[in-house]
Amino acid sequence: MKHKKVVLGALAIASVIGGIATLGFGVAQGNTSRLDTVKKRGKLICGVNATVPGFGFLDSNGKYSGFDVDFCKGVAAAVFGDASKVDYVSLTAAARFTAIQSGEVDVVFRNTTQTSSRDGDVGVDFGPVNFYDGQAVMVKANSPAKRITDLAEATICTNQGTTTEQNINDYFRQRKLKIKVVTYQDFNLVMAAFDQGRCDGVTTDASGLASRKATSADPDSYRILGEIISKEPLSPFVAQNDSKWRDIITWTVYATIYAEEIDVNSRNIADARKNTIDPVVRRFVGLEGTSGKGFGLSPDFAADVIQSIGNYKEIYDRNLGPKTKLNIPRRLNANYEQGGLLYSPPFR
Repeated sequence: MKHKKVVLGALAIASVIGGIATLGFGVAQGNTSRLDTVKKRGKLICGVNATVPGFGFLDSNGKYSGFDVDFCKGVAAAVFGDASKVDYVSLTAAARFTAIQSGEVDVVFRNTTQTSSRDGDVGVDFGPVNFYDGQAVMVKANSPAKRITDLAEATICTNQGTTTEQNINDYFRQRKLKIKVVTYQDFNLVMAAFDQGRCDGVTTDASGLASRKATSADPDSYRILGEIISKEPLSPFVAQNDSKWRDIITWTVYATIYAEEIDVNSRNIADARKNTIDPVVRRFVGLEGTSGKGFGLSPDFAADVIQSIGNYKEIYDRNLGPKTKLNIPRRLNANYEQGGLLYSPPFR
């Protein structure tokens, strides 16, 4: 799989000619959709993280892996029936929205919190939440801090272009306490500053901290404080005003969730494709109904997704589950029947 690293900023978007910039914000003109562009190109271009093992990570061999990367593959499978037809673009937090606005990428799966201001002001449309998270703080194991408020007057580092800076400032402001927040463009730089003693703590989504701690050279040297200070519903996003393309992203995510609900997975999908009895399974795999046609996809697009990347449980367990270094309990990310928040509309 091809890859390239792109770091975009304000100057990059300013350099994009007006016509292309307009295309990034309003992809759908008349009957044109990003889907047409992707099909004509013959591959998906997906924006991801490259520095968070378990979610989006580029290894020394140039291979991307992770929870979000798998969803990129799922979209490629939905569109082409082939999960390998995807190129990845490594995006910093600050560059991710610009990359969509400029048309650099087709979709971003990059641990991004869906918020009202982002949905209304940034020029993107969000898909469904595919991971429920919350912000936490990590300190050194020998830190005297037991609670986040113990860090009053201290320095906390985080990365630019995220909701975490506002959240941590709000947390201390509400308690009439002061904090110094220092930001860096990339979380690798955040961790470097932390390790060099320039920060008393670091803050980002709890899952990101768990990833950093678990995959560090010395996990025992870090300690994640117990409080969660925010809601961080992480979602994919596309350029706004392109409902067909957004629908494809949305129902690709839903396909993984729904498949878990109806006990369809990568191991039994071949049998599901030949199901002669269960109408729920038959509609899901495209033997009945017209949902794929309505999206401009093959009737069996959902089956292609599951055959390529598995259902939500398989994706989660492979990247974040108990057999991985991260071992993040599913909790809110469990199926609704198991007390979580994951719930897919029906495929009918």
